[in-house]
Amino acid sequence: MRVVSGIQPTGNLHLGNYLGAIRNWVRMQDEMQDGSECLFFLADLHAISMPHNPAELRAGTLEMVAALVACGIDPNKSVLFNQAQVPAHAELQWLLNGTARMGWLNRMTQFKDKSGKNREGASIALFTYPVLQAADVLLYQATHVPVGDDQKQHLELARDIAQKFNNDFCADDAPVFTLPEPYIPPQAARIMSLRDGSAKMSKSDPSDMSRIDLVDDADTIMKKVKKAKSDAEPLPSDAEGLEGRAEALNLVTIYTAVTGESVDSVLAQFGGEGFGKFKPALGEVLVETLAPISARFRELKGDRESLDAILARGALKARDLGRNTLDQTYSALGLVRG
Repeated sequence: MRVVSGIQPTGNLHLGNYLGAIRNWVRMQDEMQDGSECLFFLADLHAISMPHNPAELRAGTLEMVAALVACGIDPNKSVLFNQAQVPAHAELQWLLNGTARMGWLNRMTQFKDKSGKNREGASIALFTYPVLQAADVLLYQATHVPVGDDQKQHLELARDIAQKFNNDFCADDAPVFTLPEPYIPPQAARIMSLRDGSAKMSKSDPSDMSRIDLVDDADTIMKKVKKAKSDAEPLPSDAEGLEGRAEALNLVTIYTAVTGESVDSVLAQFGGEGFGKFKPALGEVLVETLAPISARFRELKGDRESLDAILARGALKARDLGRNTLDQTYSALGLVRG
């Protein structure tokens, strides 16, 4: 089993990133058996598909390494690196561009969402972004890719590209690419905005009060939780009572995700109580969980030499792991290399 996943190094991680993805990365890393491995990368090549500040991208890359390690990603157990130090990602994307089809990319919803009404003004990199995502996982013969609802389409495209390439250029008994399977963690929590229970928690939201950042101190966390949008009704005594109450459901979901308790257990404790009692309790469990992560992050953030070394070691391993696939791809296409 080989798991590959990435995250863009744009700004601090927030609670939604941690509970929805990073915590499960740590679990997968720690549960890997002999012969299996995890590769986690910072998608800095993807980041340049949108307007960006180069200095902020560089700083964000190092901060993201610090955040991931603070959350529990162990560079000695997993391969942690940034794309830019592994040129094979960009090379393989170009080689796969001959296999990907315009019609496939035209159906990708992320391009439509990010380009908005100015599709003609969007970068080519944004349009071909999904082909680079395919290269990210196919390069390492990934067997499994953690996906949420918003990434299923991209994994399907990666499988389509891999299948067509194998069909077009490989013998039936010697395919170049493994078709990766989706890995949906059993405890992946979908965390919504503290200001709008119908929208995902996001670092792009202009309101800092919409999210809990992993670097927030205890006072900030308590303030954000107490000001989180809720409603006037008390918490129900069972899960059915949360239907139609998006903000109440979100706050209860956060509590269950952090503590590991079931919804029924939480409502057994707080059912009939108002948010004036529930929010302080939620704030306390968040502070207890995030305090050691925040402290470790601040410690790591100031050690740039160690962060650079982590990325360099990870990139060296990644280049070795991807070399054979890249060589096979060139060969299958009939390209002559020195």
